Amino acid sequence: MTPGDDMPANYAGFTRRKFIYNVSTAVGAGLILASPLKGLAAPAARREKSYTVKEIMDLFIKEVPGGVLSPTVDTLKTGSPDTKVTGIVTTMFATIAVIRNAIDLGANFIIAHEPTFYNHEDNTDWLQDDKVYRYKADLLKQHNIAVWRNHDYIHHLVPDGVTMGVLDQLGWRNYADKEIPNVITIPAVPLKELIRHTKAKLNLEKVRYIGSPLQKCSKILLLPGAAGGRRQIESIEKYKPDVLIAGEISEWETAEYVRDALAKGDNLSLMVIGHIGSEEPGSEYMLNWLKKNVPEVKATHVPSGHSLTFM
Repeated sequence: MTPGDDMPANYAGFTRRKFIYNVSTAVGAGLILASPLKGLAAPAARREKSYTVKEIMDLFIKEVPGGVLSPTVDTLKTGSPDTKVTGIVTTMFATIAVIRNAIDLGANFIIAHEPTFYNHEDNTDWLQDDKVYRYKADLLKQHNIAVWRNHDYIHHLVPDGVTMGVLDQLGWRNYADKEIPNVITIPAVPLKELIRHTKAKLNLEKVRYIGSPLQKCSKILLLPGAAGGRRQIESIEKYKPDVLIAGEISEWETAEYVRDALAKGDNLSLMVIGHIGSEEPGSEYMLNWLKKNVPEVKATHVPSGHSLTFM
């Protein structure tokens, strides 16, 4: 679910690419032994800092303006907050494939951006007799894996962590507006070149679009996730981009608006890159945050991949 529900105002491609970061820090104190003849410095005692699930969650939440959110969907879906973390996996969805990768990596903490159990609030009352749910829940329990959804908090960072992750992967951070980073101004390129660049940088097989492939595009409005038709349309009117790059759309809303805008004579195109394609880089942003703030813990980004493919 996503920035429309989730934007604040302001693969199965694991084999495609895998980022493994393992940074450890040793902290020790020297012990000095003295004798009448000479002083010898003994080897420093090595002590690695450890963290619980809750301590890592709290560290991230402290960076969010306003701190703890209520209500929020960003709760522990499985596991205990007191679990000592042996390794972390960041991902878009905690799929069964991602869970198996976490087990292989010796990681017992998964930080996912989206729901684990097939609905926005991860309500499982209606799934108790469902065999797919039971298999997944039992797998997590058997391996003592904690899953935390970091959705609302990362979107409430200033600037939005998911947006910044996408900008970094596209190479557009320096082109983004300082106050409103969802508005990007690049040297003008044809729409077909913009599509090619986006597909290559975000590892997309195909995108859907409306507009002329030869249309010159310079001003881009980037709305990852599913901002919703009204917000997308109002943002087009407000910022007047050459192209809207959206994660998801309602086809009877934003697509029809853009089609009518073109018929009216406006210089406007639409690229629909998919929910996962538009927000997966946020999990790499989370990985980089972990590397900086808890370098003692091995952290790995495991892409959940795209659930849908094109024939």
